[in-house]
Amino acid sequence: MSTVWQPVEVRGISEIPGLPGVRVEALPVFKDPRGSLHELFRADEIPAGFKPLMACSSWSHAGVTRGPHQHVGQDDYFTFAGPSNFTVYLWDDRDGSARGKKGWFILTGEQAPTRIHVPRGVVHAYRNTGKISGLVVTVTSLLFKGENRRYPVDEIRHELNPNSPYKLPQS
Repeated sequence: MSTVWQPVEVRGISEIPGLPGVRVEALPVFKDPRGSLHELFRADEIPAGFKPLMACSSWSHAGVTRGPHQHVGQDDYFTFAGPSNFTVYLWDDRDGSARGKKGWFILTGEQAPTRIHVPRGVVHAYRNTGKISGLVVTVTSLLFKGENRRYPVDEIRHELNPNSPYKLPQS
């Protein structure tokens, strides 16, 4: 089975048609002579029902892909602001969805700073398509490994399953 890929254009704040609950936002960037300020998170702009519990950051080296994976109980709110550029891939694994037959991709990062809300049940991956390491900030609705890091990570790692329908296009 191959995935039919659909590009997502980043303009303002919008939900992706056909992918309920996934929200894409052009990241507000305020520049001045000193540099710039990026709004990673605003309580008055987060999606309804999203209750953030923690924030983390990760660096991905050029050419590296994280995922595809999904969460059972966790919602993610990603910020891709640079340095470097990324392609984000999404599939809907919720009941009644197209599963791996339909996917969406978003070009984001330094050239298109973006916030993306990914609700539980949506499979997601991202690839650093730039030439340098890139930073991703994630605000989540669950604590990593639960309170006091005592529990397994809420993650289904499709990238470890060779029979998974969630495959990234070849770069």
